[in-house]
Amino acid sequence: MSIFDIFKAIESQQPTVTGPPQWIIVGLGNIGAKYQNTRHNTGFLMIDAFAEQCGAKFGKHQFRANIAQAECDGIRCMLMKPDTLMNLSGMAVTEAMQFYQIPPERTVIIYDDVTLDVGAIRIRKKGSDGGHNGIKNIIYLSGADTFPRIRVGIGKKPHPDYDLADWVLSAFTPQDMETLAESARTVCAALPLIIQNKIDLAMSRCNTGKKKETPPSQP
Repeated sequence: MSIFDIFKAIESQQPTVTGPPQWIIVGLGNIGAKYQNTRHNTGFLMIDAFAEQCGAKFGKHQFRANIAQAECDGIRCMLMKPDTLMNLSGMAVTEAMQFYQIPPERTVIIYDDVTLDVGAIRIRKKGSDGGHNGIKNIIYLSGADTFPRIRVGIGKKPHPDYDLADWVLSAFTPQDMETLAESARTVCAALPLIIQNKIDLAMSRCNTGKKKETPPSQP
């Protein structure tokens, strides 16, 4: 290896992230190979894309979650994929929030939304659980609904009689995955704005799609 190759390798390395996180960014999903690329794991798909953009690596398990340390625009962030069941996501999120004394306003949650077309993005500063049981558990255990959230559409049920649990746990089609790749780019553009406290700008630039009818509670 020449000296120029060595310099290039050094420049390509991501700096070690030190110090406690200033923000927590959580992608919701279910662990296990059988849930990979299912609609309910959209939060995992999005945060994996953001980790790749930041040069962060998942693999450390703490706070009942698979975590990674990242730095984005000089801001230290902890990325989380809860190891709990979706309905118990709040156990992981609140444990990390309490340990690092991170308020809800600096805890971003990314999750699937059955009321939006596949790939549509809706960013909000706060709000109700919207029938999503993962969000419901986070609100219940944290006692707050003031955390920023990024909802990513997974499409409504094919017909009214289709079981909602079966739908959200079904796999995306190859065409859906192509759409979600574009959604991931949008999420990766929105997150730096959110952690810079520019969420209004993130909403104006990145929100897409129209909300459909309110669904029953998701699993």
